[in-house]
Amino acid sequence: MSKQRIQLGRSSEELAVDFLKKNGFKIIECNFRTELGEIDIIALENKTVCFVEVKSRSSLKFGSGFDALLGSKQKQIAKTALIYLKENNLLEKKARFDVVSLTGPLGSQKIELIRNAFELSPSFTY
Repeated sequence: MSKQRIQLGRSSEELAVDFLKKNGFKIIECNFRTELGEIDIIALENKTVCFVEVKSRSSLKFGSGFDALLGSKQKQIAKTALIYLKENNLLEKKARFDVVSLTGPLGSQKIELIRNAFELSPSFTY
């Protein structure tokens, strides 16, 4: 991965954290990693645990950040989220999957929050 791409990812995640905080989310953890994958941001909105994927695009030429969240990536996020919920005794809590999509050049990105971006399918269990 190029240095420019890594920097874009870090900057985008920082912008997403600031955006979520300004919109009432309490950030619990960033970059939660397991052997199955990573979740960019874990936050609370009211009493709901939100697993947030951050997607950046410098332009809409290849679609929005949300368009890059294919089924296989959703499954990876869902399995990782289940591990987090289980490890933290939160299986009884309400949870959802959100996406923060950032579009445009660094420094002037449009930020969009998509709540309930996808549902947890029974086939996602591990």
